Amino acid sequence: MIEKKQKKFLTVAPFECAWRKDLRFREAGRGCVAFEAFAHNDVTHRNRRLKIEVDGKTVVDVAGIGLCCSSAFQSYWISIYDGLISIGKGRYPFQNLVFQWLDSNPNCSVQYVGLSSWDKHVGYRNVNVLPLTHNHISLWQHVDYGEYEGGEDGEEDLEDEYVSYEKWGLENFLESWELSDMFFIVGLEERAVPAHKVILGASGNFSFTSADEEVVQLPGVTYPVLHAFLQYIYTGQTQIPESQLVSLRALSLQFEVMPLLKQCEEIIECFKLNKKLFDSGKNVEISYPNAWPHCCTSFPSGLPVNMPRLKKLHFTGKYCDVDIYIEGHGLVAQPHRIILGLWSAPFAKVRCNQDMPLSYASLSGMLAHSMQWLYWQMFTNGMSESISSKVCLRDVSPQAFNAMLEFMYSGKLDIDDTMDTGTLLLQLLLLADQFGVALLHQECCKTLLECLSEDSVCPILQVVSSVLSCKLIEETCLRKFSTHFDYYTTASIDFILLDQTTFCSIIQHPDLTVTSEERVLNAILLWCMQAKELHGWEVVDELITYSTPELLFRERLHSVIDLLPFIRFPLLPYPLLKKLEKSSLSRQIPVFDDLVKEAINYVEFGLARPENDQYARFQHRRSSFKELQYICDGDSNGVLHFAGTSYGEHQWVNPILAKRITITASSPTSRHTDPKVLVSRTYQGTSFTGPRVEDGKNCSWWMVDIGQDHQLMCNYYTLRQDGSRAYIRFWNLQGSLDGKAWTNLRVHEYDQTMCKPGQYASWPIMAPNALLPFRFFRVILTGPTSDASNPWNFCICFLELYGYFH
Repeated sequence: MIEKKQKKFLTVAPFECAWRKDLRFREAGRGCVAFEAFAHNDVTHRNRRLKIEVDGKTVVDVAGIGLCCSSAFQSYWISIYDGLISIGKGRYPFQNLVFQWLDSNPNCSVQYVGLSSWDKHVGYRNVNVLPLTHNHISLWQHVDYGEYEGGEDGEEDLEDEYVSYEKWGLENFLESWELSDMFFIVGLEERAVPAHKVILGASGNFSFTSADEEVVQLPGVTYPVLHAFLQYIYTGQTQIPESQLVSLRALSLQFEVMPLLKQCEEIIECFKLNKKLFDSGKNVEISYPNAWPHCCTSFPSGLPVNMPRLKKLHFTGKYCDVDIYIEGHGLVAQPHRIILGLWSAPFAKVRCNQDMPLSYASLSGMLAHSMQWLYWQMFTNGMSESISSKVCLRDVSPQAFNAMLEFMYSGKLDIDDTMDTGTLLLQLLLLADQFGVALLHQECCKTLLECLSEDSVCPILQVVSSVLSCKLIEETCLRKFSTHFDYYTTASIDFILLDQTTFCSIIQHPDLTVTSEERVLNAILLWCMQAKELHGWEVVDELITYSTPELLFRERLHSVIDLLPFIRFPLLPYPLLKKLEKSSLSRQIPVFDDLVKEAINYVEFGLARPENDQYARFQHRRSSFKELQYICDGDSNGVLHFAGTSYGEHQWVNPILAKRITITASSPTSRHTDPKVLVSRTYQGTSFTGPRVEDGKNCSWWMVDIGQDHQLMCNYYTLRQDGSRAYIRFWNLQGSLDGKAWTNLRVHEYDQTMCKPGQYASWPIMAPNALLPFRFFRVILTGPTSDASNPWNFCICFLELYGYFH
């Protein structure tokens, strides 16, 4: 369900600009570029200035913009929307906005993105071009959790207590009784200072004599020293008067907080070398060196937390103070409340009764959509009792919940292969939304978008359509479904499960791309009757003959009436319209009959109501494909021949010479390996490409690139044997969007069709992949030919492709 994508790296030399064909906005003048970059300071050290030029003229030149790169990769994003240019930092577009500028005279034809440098090399990686529409601007903001309105029983309002997720961290729990399970008694005044066992245990060796021990006596330690000690553990930095540095070192040694101990010793050693520094009376600042320079600022990044030790505490359940039960699965986890509270302010704020079972239905009226599962017990009752709090959940995947816990304890999304990765990601996305774990939600969104495949679109749409915080994923999937409409409505019946709003959005999508309006008619009828298997409108017509629309379409009958006007009946072939006019569908569904007759009148007489000339159903779709149909071997109806006529504009010339297409071979070009031959109208007696080794295996291939602005849904192809007797037996026809990741369109295993020199042969593409558009195509030899002397020479002298061309 999920496809892995390789990360791309690019280094740009000084004063150069790199242009890549894949860095292109889907819609001119609108798009977002997210990337990571690093560079050293330029010679002027002006990296904190931001400059925008339009047509060589400086329109923006401001100082103080914090976009300075470093020798480490940092994340940035830049978006443009009808002249509004937005610039920000971070992995997630539309967060951490740094600067915006509105062009009063925008160039709305901008399509390509270049990556440049000044006088130092600049490294780029993970460059992604994302679609952008008018409502994308706020999609990647952290989830708006809404307000928790107290009921008549006096439950408190969370609005005033809510803390922005970006500012929420372990520092919020420093010396706080909230979720604490132990405390120190320090000084002669016996001051009580609360803390959390799991945080201390992961940072040093505190050796509590028992899990129930809640008090650590430190009579010889003053409060300022303990405060500096805990501040370092909870925030990664602290400061302390020089006179107390030795006491801080001693406390670090006692509890084996090794990073702090090492830093104290280094500072003390420096003071020994320069006693004047030691007598200055100033505060000493100590900061934990961040071992995760590219990560977010959330737990446990930037803190002196020993990750293996923390994971061990999680695995063993030591110091755990909450039991998680899932209905039907029993006890599934024993985490620590402080870890749960770290990842979401609502975790630490919501109070509930003990042993209350949870479900979506029981909570939907109490909390906003992202807090609906946060029904935790005793989370803010100060010190824990001798028993753990208990949480019971319903309708939650145990594996997904434990994956969420793993993320909370590590700060990283790490999904193994024990179950379908796509399914687990979707479950995690919902959990992150329901529990308000914003960073996990963002990671799931980003991963789903990066790994989006044809097979995952419908399942994702079924899940995210009702989640307000997943609009970017939803709109991306809607567009992918719309542009591959034929595939998604014929490859499987999954689209039937989409809800009405989602399906209507697809039918009305401006990028809806179809090879025939008949496919739109079929899809609407199948969806409305909630069909169990795929079939055309003729089957529906036969069923309705012996039934009624009310029985056939049931609760979706009104959807039939709403959706039929979006079919562009005037674009259907005239014979099909006449057939529809006589159908049972026309007789029993008045709106269907009206639309069909309107289309017939329009085709026959050009008759339509005056205002109907503006109706979309009388216009060709913006992204329609031209059908180039196979008639016979060697005909002139194929795509490559069409390209030689400049797509119907003039007489044919070899499309390679005209630079309309490109053909490459697995072996270097030579007298007998000439790409021009494969699209020539002249028979060539000797034409072959030789073998090469890829992934440790022999293969030979011819590859066709039909051009950057073109795609083909291939449903037929033709080959011609050259004058040799090296007949192919094992080969594949493949398609690709980028020339790197290939999809098999037809697999030939010991195919003996080729058996004569100069013979033509053609094959249909029957699988659903025939409805997927590709730019690149190749025929690749996967096994030896019939010629034992040169078994890997791929000997063909003609190639043609057919299908729906755009």
